[in-house]
Parts: sequence; C-alpha cells; structure tokens
Amino acid sequence: MTPYDHSPAALDAHEFVAYDNAVIVTENPAMLERKRSRLARKIAIGAGATFVALIAIGAVQHYAAHHAAVAAMEARQSAVPQVRVEPVKVTSSARDLSLPSTISAFESATIFARQSGYVANRKVDIGSKVKAGDLLATIAAPEIDDQLNQARAQLNQMQAALKQAQANRSLAVVTDKRTAALVDQGWASKQQGDTDHAGMQAQDAAVSVAQANIVAQQAQVARLEKEQNYEQVIAPFDGVITQRSIDTGSLVTADSTSGSSMFAIARTNVMRVQVQVPQDVALGLKEGVVADLTVPEIPGRVFKGHVARTADALQAGTRTLLVEVDIDNADGALAANMYGTVKFEVPRSNPVIQIPAEALIFNKDGTQVAVYQDGKAQIRKVALAEDDGDHVDIATGLTPTDRVIVSLPVDLVDGAPVAVRDMKAVTAKAGS
Repeated sequence: MTPYDHSPAALDAHEFVAYDNAVIVTENPAMLERKRSRLARKIAIGAGATFVALIAIGAVQHYAAHHAAVAAMEARQSAVPQVRVEPVKVTSSARDLSLPSTISAFESATIFARQSGYVANRKVDIGSKVKAGDLLATIAAPEIDDQLNQARAQLNQMQAALKQAQANRSLAVVTDKRTAALVDQGWASKQQGDTDHAGMQAQDAAVSVAQANIVAQQAQVARLEKEQNYEQVIAPFDGVITQRSIDTGSLVTADSTSGSSMFAIARTNVMRVQVQVPQDVALGLKEGVVADLTVPEIPGRVFKGHVARTADALQAGTRTLLVEVDIDNADGALAANMYGTVKFEVPRSNPVIQIPAEALIFNKDGTQVAVYQDGKAQIRKVALAEDDGDHVDIATGLTPTDRVIVSLPVDLVDGAPVAVRDMKAVTAKAGS
C-alpha cells in the first residue's frame, strides 16, 4: 500500500470523504486546474523553442549553402578553364564531292519506217543485242519495186537513144566535112554547106540532150533504189532493242509527221552519266577528272569513270553545270535511266584552311571561331567555304598559323584567359 503524504501542501491538494468503513481521497479541483495551466505553458514554451531552433537551423543551412554557392562562383570565375587546342590545317588536296546523277545510254534512237508498206518479217524483239548493220525487219513495198523496174527500163531506152543520137552526129560530121570541101572546090553551093553544118550542130545538141536525159533517169533510178533499200530496216549502231512497236503484217507509213515507229535501240556498253554540278565547283571540273559511280541497288561496287564533257555554260534557272561522265558497262550491270551517286575528286585552285567542325561558334553575332593566342581566347568572325561534316573549310577569318580552341566552355568570352590541356602535343602537331 502506497504511503500517503501528510504534508500541508498535499493535504490542501486533496479532499477527504469519509464513509462507513473507508476514507476516499480525491484531487482538489482548484489545484488540478493550476496544474493543467502550468503544463500548457510548458508545452507552449517547448513548441516555441523547437520552432525557433528549426528556424535557426534553416537559416544556418541557407547561409552555408549561399556561402558555398558564392565561393564556387568566385572560384569558377577566378579559375582558368582548361581547353583543347588544335592548329589549323592548310590543304591543297582534291576535294571530294558527291552528287546525284542520272544514268543514260550512251546512244539511243527511235527507228521509224522510211518506206510505206507491210512488215514482211521481223528479226528482233525487245532485249535483242544487235550490231551495226544487222537486219531488224523487212518491209514489203511492191509499188517501189515496180517503179524501180520501170525506171531502169526507161534508162535503157535513153541509153539506146543516146547511141542513136551519137551515130547521127557522126554521120552529120562526115557530111559537113564533105560538103565544106565541095563548097571550097565549087562543086556544092554555099547554102548546102550551111545546111549540112547546121545539121551537124543539131545532131550534136541531140547527143547532149540524150546524155542529160540519161543523167536525170539515173538519178531517178538511184532514188528508187534508196527507197527500195529502206525496205530493209537496219540497226544504226551496236546496242540492244529496248522497244518494239510492230509485228509481222503490221502496216507502216513513211511520213515526216505521222510516221510509224518500229523499234527503239540503245547503246549500253558505255553509259552516259549526267550530273548537275553547282556553280561553286563547276569551274574545277574539267575533262579527265576522276569520277566514281555507286548505285544503291548494286552495293559494294564502284564503277570507275572520268569527266568526258561539260556543257560549258551554266543553266540560268539553277546555276548548275551539266557534266557527263562516261562509265564502261561491258558486263551490262547498269541499265538506262537508273539513278546513282557520282563522287568527284575536284582539284583545288588554291590551298584552303580546314578546322574541326566542333570549333565553330554559332550565335547572334554569326559564325565565329575561338583562337588561342598568348594564353587567351580571341573570338574571330569567319566565313565558311565548304562544310564536309567533320571538318569545314574557312574562306576568311583565319591564318595558317592560328590554333583554334576545340573544347569550348559555354561562357567563354573574347580575351578570357585559358589553359591548354597538352601544349606539347599541340606544338608537336603544329611543327609536323
């Protein structure tokens, strides 16, 4: 049993109620209220102290973070950035230029009928390989054959008439000589002499007419013979038949405006590759420049060729020069009207300065480059001549002795001090 406190304060804080066999002790309400008030004050004071402590801790942390940030900023501002520097490259080697192209047959032609008639027989079809002079088809034109036979018969008549005229002229010459002698001797009248002499001249003119008729008839015969030759449709050059528009029995017409096309032929053992070259490199592409052709459908193969001819004049609309490259196609790997990519090795007229593409700076001030000079970064404005991807050609703004900063800090400004990571390597590279 817990001993009871008999002190006056303890007695004041409790009430005693007597019952028959026991005494019940209870808390004094006034004292209980005072205890509650003191407890509340203690809790409030503790909470306030905790809040003040938290604020103090936060302020200290904020001050420490601010101080660290300021210190880091000052350290960054005062520190000299480490950069990578490379000397510019001066090169006069040929420039690689790749452009799309169209592959065409070296020669192509559409063969029209030169003689009207029916196709008697056809010797070739599409895909047939032919040689120059090979017979492609025969046209039946009996009218021309009949006209030629008639013209030849008339020529024979005229040749016989010429012989007759020549015989008459010979007789007239003899008669004229005899009469002239008789006139001189007085045995024939002068009128008779004049008549025989005129007859000789008439016979001589008759011979000339007969000769002229023969020449004219020979020309007629030759024309008809050519027309008869047109009945034989001949291949104009070595190639392959790419189109057939007729068949045996087809009616064809020889007409300058509505003539019948019979075949299309293309020479494909050599291909003509046409490329539109921009103006900035057009003057550097001369005959003989090496050109390599690649076709997407033939991976891993490079077709060798060279510039064979140029148009020598740029097209006004596109400012491009038409360049043709001849490619050997003896194995028939290339087909007409394919497309491919031609890579030229364009000679440079003057040496150019090359720098890594990552050294370029693009901002509101244009295209710039940071140059390392005497421990500082010097910002220069440059003009690009050509972009080759990894490297760029500089037209103006740099000199052959410059060294450019490649690993550019974001906040690098003109005149800022910089330190090179490996000066020995840069010096050795520049010396080489």
